[in-house]
Amino acid sequence: MKRGKNNIYFILLRYLSCLIVSLHSLFIFYFIFTPLTIYPVYFLIKLFYSNAILQNTSIIFNNITISLVKACIVGSAYFLLYVLNLLTPMNPRKRILSLLFSFIFLLVINILRIFIFSILFTNNFSLFNILHMLIWYGLSAVLVFAIWIATIKVFKIKSVPIYTDVREIRYLSEHPENPTKKQKGFLGIKNIRKIIKD
Repeated sequence: MKRGKNNIYFILLRYLSCLIVSLHSLFIFYFIFTPLTIYPVYFLIKLFYSNAILQNTSIIFNNITISLVKACIVGSAYFLLYVLNLLTPMNPRKRILSLLFSFIFLLVINILRIFIFSILFTNNFSLFNILHMLIWYGLSAVLVFAIWIATIKVFKIKSVPIYTDVREIRYLSEHPENPTKKQKGFLGIKNIRKIIKD
């Protein structure tokens, strides 16, 4: 019984952490990932344009200025990956490693995206605006989803955000006499149908 209560407490703690971050701490992602994004982009551009200059969050080269505003840093995407990670039951080691993996994955892709579009812009690529809008608005959510799927595959994560926690709480409430007993099976069709029927 003691272990069962602890499980519920840890679940509630994870959800409380998500709530706190969503209300007050989004700026942390921008604080951390702004320099981690700007400096690599600058160094990449510097390899091709020796006259490149970095001024605060802007990169100046070939008489053009690339301003890396908050939207370029995609802080909300890091936040979404953080929330998906925190809402998924897993051991602490796997949680930390999978979170680092997803953050680094997104960081590398975003750096390459900004660098490529900077080169296209300075070369007056005719479809720049259309391509930029398509990538930003059309594929940003898909990218986060793809990174999360890759994280699941790499770290063999078998839990599902929210659903697994709900199932765990439901099981503990129905079996208070034996809370340490492990549930068999996972997110199979039979389990879903059973919950719906109940």
